[in-house]
Amino acid sequence: MRRAAAPKAPRLTSRTVRDSAFSRRLRAWYLKNGRDLPWRRTRDPYRILVSELMLQQTQVSRVLGFYERFLSRFPSLPHLAAARPRQVREAWNGLGYYARARNLHRLARQVTQKGLAPNATLPDDPELLRELPGIGQYTAGAVASFAYERRAELVDTNVARVLRRAFSPSSDFKTAAGKREIWQIARRLLPRTGGATWTHNQALMELGALICTARVARCGECPVRRECATGLSSTRAGLTLTLPARRASRRATDARA
Repeated sequence: MRRAAAPKAPRLTSRTVRDSAFSRRLRAWYLKNGRDLPWRRTRDPYRILVSELMLQQTQVSRVLGFYERFLSRFPSLPHLAAARPRQVREAWNGLGYYARARNLHRLARQVTQKGLAPNATLPDDPELLRELPGIGQYTAGAVASFAYERRAELVDTNVARVLRRAFSPSSDFKTAAGKREIWQIARRLLPRTGGATWTHNQALMELGALICTARVARCGECPVRRECATGLSSTRAGLTLTLPARRASRRATDARA
């Protein structure tokens, strides 16, 4: 009797190999070089959400002080939900873009049912997160990944720049087609586990903030230059690329350096 043939292992394409190497080298670099930031030391979804909203259009150095003070005053969703709008505005004063504070307050009141559900917490599903006030596709992915270690992709300005330069230099993230392509690349690159995805996503943002910046791509220092369509040619020539920054709308800006 003929034995049944063993199932074939999935064929590894050159793109699969490149994607795997990109994520592996990126995570290894981050574990050695990633900044020690307070929101990276917690898995509390509320604290992570606060940090993500504060970091929109605001540099890390500025957020650090506000983050700790805000959480000292409103340490949980129920505490924030019980506050008056004026108190929330006062705690946010100086960060600007006050719609972020208003949306955060609305979200806290909605999730806790205006304080009637004090044990309520944020959902771990990105689709459910997007139904809450002030949470878009990026923030939903960030909370799901960083708080719950879900395999969720995320694309902010830094990540979009890294992925475009590495995998699709001709893409324009300002167009619908370009955005769709970059989000698809982000999804394709996700590691198999949620824990590895946490590191991968943090590393993508860190690389865009410190190495692959808007005006200068330090390709010689980049851990994924061998897998990067832009960096490979430049490092062969021993170059550091100085590039004109693409103009972004104020809403799309995410300053995490």
